[in-house]
Amino acid sequence: MAAHPPTGYRQRAPLAHSSSPPGPRISWRAAAASAVLCGALLALCLPQAAAVPGGSVTPAGAGFEEPAGAGFEEQVLFKAGQEPGHGYACYRIPAIVTTTRGTLLAFAEGRKDNCGDATDIDLVLKRSTDGGRSWEPLRIVDPGRGDTHGNPAPVVDRRTGRIVLATTYNEGRDDAGNCDVPCDRTPHLQYSDDDGRSWSRPRELTAQIRPAGWNSWYATGPGHGIQLARGPHRGRLVIGLNAESHDGTRTSANHAALALSDDGGAHWRLGAVDTHEVTADRTYRQKPSELTLAERSDGAVYVNGREQDGTELGNRDDAVSRDGGASFTAPFRALPELYSPMVQGAVAPLRPGRWLFSAPADPDRRRTLTIRSSYDQGRTWESAERGRRVTTDWSGYSDMAVVGPGTTGLLYEAGKADARQEIRFARFTEEWLGERRGPDPTTPDRAPGGRGAYVLGGARPVGGRFGSGLGFDGKDDAVRLPYRASLPLGARDFTAALWFRYGASGAGGEQPFLWMGGVGGAPQVALRGEPRQGRIAGQVTALAEGPGPSRTATVRSVGAYDDGRWHHLALRRTGGRLTLTVDGASTTVPDVPGSVSRNSTFGVHLAQRPDARAFLKGDLDEVRVYGRALADGELAALRATNAPPARSDGPVLWLPLDRVDPGDRAGVASRH
Repeated sequence: MAAHPPTGYRQRAPLAHSSSPPGPRISWRAAAASAVLCGALLALCLPQAAAVPGGSVTPAGAGFEEPAGAGFEEQVLFKAGQEPGHGYACYRIPAIVTTTRGTLLAFAEGRKDNCGDATDIDLVLKRSTDGGRSWEPLRIVDPGRGDTHGNPAPVVDRRTGRIVLATTYNEGRDDAGNCDVPCDRTPHLQYSDDDGRSWSRPRELTAQIRPAGWNSWYATGPGHGIQLARGPHRGRLVIGLNAESHDGTRTSANHAALALSDDGGAHWRLGAVDTHEVTADRTYRQKPSELTLAERSDGAVYVNGREQDGTELGNRDDAVSRDGGASFTAPFRALPELYSPMVQGAVAPLRPGRWLFSAPADPDRRRTLTIRSSYDQGRTWESAERGRRVTTDWSGYSDMAVVGPGTTGLLYEAGKADARQEIRFARFTEEWLGERRGPDPTTPDRAPGGRGAYVLGGARPVGGRFGSGLGFDGKDDAVRLPYRASLPLGARDFTAALWFRYGASGAGGEQPFLWMGGVGGAPQVALRGEPRQGRIAGQVTALAEGPGPSRTATVRSVGAYDDGRWHHLALRRTGGRLTLTVDGASTTVPDVPGSVSRNSTFGVHLAQRPDARAFLKGDLDEVRVYGRALADGELAALRATNAPPARSDGPVLWLPLDRVDPGDRAGVASRH
């Protein structure tokens, strides 16, 4: 490994000013520690900023979509070629904090040669003393000098004003490849006592917070840490870590952890650790990484993580510590309805009664960055459709800080063609986020144990094939069934059946009828119209045991049935075959083995893709899913009379869509 800057915790050297371009890295392992201090010490965090001007403000030529509405401003903060004198090829990995003087410090990795995760990387910084409206020139906090210095995890000591910055080092590469596995990465720390203008020389923290067995991968943050404001551990600094172990032949375990300091960052120790070992089939049930933190009003530390390479992909997971970060009360658990791809995200308490979560809301790919709110300090979260969309562009890592009363600063990766093109800074008000919405209306699920499904966007009652059905406008109307343990179909046979009606006029592209599970390469079952191709499609994407990729089988009809009349549609999986039946006419193809629901991202959507990239313009009625393949006679009787089969094993899902009731709950279920 190339020589690093001299160690030592005493000296402080002024920073060189430097600007650089933004760049990409899709780090699949860097960990994130992110949180915002709230409650008793909140006033100390806030600069005296004027109210945000009305309307969106976007620099000329920035070329990205502006969210509508007053109270939102945005600018490109880091971008390749944006500042003279610094030839960075790429910027990635944002982190942001508000100092005790109200100064915003925006950190990023300046990647010199390419966007690779292990290239020559400097840790860079911009400062703003006016709440993010304007920014000083770029400064180099920690030069890589040929090596990789990154994963910024800043945290502010509110008692002294010192800004502490944890990072990781590894040997740099000349190409755009990743660090070799196992990757020897070492944690370092430096600080600033003059509001981020200059920084001490970094010193190594390996002996304090990297156990010898954590030898395959190690990462601080990225994203801000927190200082506890309540209880017996008040004043403690906490940052998130993640690491992996290697047994000499393969990566064998994942560790999600917290690092603690009770003396303003002078000394550190390892606190809570949640270890998940690789299973016999070489997968992980959970693999939390890139942790973001916040302190609840009762002093508990809430930890929300990216799910990486486990079997719970497409959503987030969380854990809680009730002893100041020393231990977790339980292992990390998946949040099935908090959709997100494999990406770092951030939690920030805007105020005790409203926390914010920033991350892309597409469960499959890094795009559609959305701010979702929690009104009970992380115990439940808004679903994606209730959040406030920042952009539909490609978008990746993000971090947030409170800028002023009711105002948040968001630093995030984005681009029109790639999430790594630039790092944008946005400031937005709570008014722009909007008030808490009342509960959505529901339609009954008559399956055993069923709860009401949410009726979204104003879907309207229409005359159905049997009684009433629901009509959808092709824009934002949908029905979403909350996750419950009886819904996932696993590797068993099944039948999905429904009535649909849509017309050729205005239907256009993909017309989703029923979507169970994820999207993209995730396990799923989907029924959709494809009028441009003149067909109806049934799709199964399944994962067999072990770490291999998913496989997809698609069966298609002859004809799109887009004639404005009701048609009965069924998809059956049985005996290694997949059969699509429309109005009694069947087409069969070979099935693919494995589970269609190996993770808990198994939301059920009617009239909408899970990534909100397509909506149905048409009507649906009598949607049913059985955990077995119905016989031909049973399916014919269901089509003719709507009478359920006489057998006792009834449907796992039954949405007649014959009634819309006022809503009775909202949010995302949590276990903590």
